[in-house]
Amino acid sequence: MTKIQIRTLISLLIIVPVGFYSKFYAGPAANWANNSLGGLFYEIFWCLVIFFFSETFSPWKIAAFVCITTCGLEFLQLWHPPFLMFLRRFFIGRTILGTTFAWSDFPYYFLGCGIGCFWMKRLRT
Repeated sequence: MTKIQIRTLISLLIIVPVGFYSKFYAGPAANWANNSLGGLFYEIFWCLVIFFFSETFSPWKIAAFVCITTCGLEFLQLWHPPFLMFLRRFFIGRTILGTTFAWSDFPYYFLGCGIGCFWMKRLRT
C-alpha cells in the first residue's frame, strides 16, 4: 500500500462511523442529520473509496463522477420496480439506493463532493 492509500484508508475509517452515526443520531435536529446531512458523508465516502483504488485519478474528476452517479441514484428513487423495492427492504439497500426522492438532497451531494475533492487533494500533500 502507498502512503496515500494508507491515509485514505484512515480517512475511510473515520468517515464510515461518522456517516453511520448520522443515520442513527437521535438528538436535536435528528431528522435533518438522518436524512440530509448523511448525504454529505455519503458523497465523501464514495470519493475516498474511488480514490483509494485509483489515486492517480484527478480528485476533481472523481468528485464529478461521484456527484453525477449519486444524483442519478437520487432520480432512481422515483422508480419502483420490484427488484429495487426488494433491495430497499434491507438497510444497505436503503443506504445506497435511498427510498424517497428529495430535491433538498442535492445541495448536500454537491457540498459533500466539494469536501471530498478538497479531502483527496489534501491526502496527496
